[in-house]
Amino acid sequence: MAFGAEELRVLRRALALALHPRPASAEDVQDCLRLAESLDEAMHEGARLRAFLVADLGRYRAALPGTAAGYLTLLEEALAAGYRPQPDDLAALRALRANPVAALLLDRCQVLAEQDVRARLARGTARTAPAAVPASRTRLTALPGGLSAHADPRTAAPVADAGQDPARKPEKKPAQKPAPKPTPAAPKPTRPIPTPGEVFPRRKPTPPPPANPPHQLTAV
Repeated sequence: MAFGAEELRVLRRALALALHPRPASAEDVQDCLRLAESLDEAMHEGARLRAFLVADLGRYRAALPGTAAGYLTLLEEALAAGYRPQPDDLAALRALRANPVAALLLDRCQVLAEQDVRARLARGTARTAPAAVPASRTRLTALPGGLSAHADPRTAAPVADAGQDPARKPEKKPAQKPAPKPTPAAPKPTRPIPTPGEVFPRRKPTPPPPANPPHQLTAV
């Protein structure tokens, strides 16, 4: 797209107004509007030209190889008008690579096709990248071994989950069976337990009677 001298002067005034805002005169406004209309018309004409070129290019490509000269000429014009080569164009150029013009166009179209593939991959990567989560929406998860591990379970208050609805009642967990209490040990006696020898002491042996008992004196 080429600009004439008058169009370049209008474009320069429009850029000056954009960089240094000031009240624009009615003449400047009218010139900018005419320039915008001219640009829109040129873009529409360019789109129509590309549409005609693409249609003719498809007809010439379908009639290959007899229309090789006309196809290569149309392909060059379409590329100059902003046309991006399609897989059918690459296949046709590979079949015509013996032609020097076709070989040059094949190299050019392969570079453009690689650029298009990289652009599509970059857009797909940017589309599938996870969005940054605001800090206010992150969920805090308690890690084992923190302050709660050393806190007294009888006085520690339960911490509500950040993503849990406060109006929703927590689910009741099944009651756990209490652990069996250990059997209390027998109390130690405060007094020592007597031995059998102390409870049943040995009896002293009875002395045997004398062999010659003394004569008893009888009073007469």
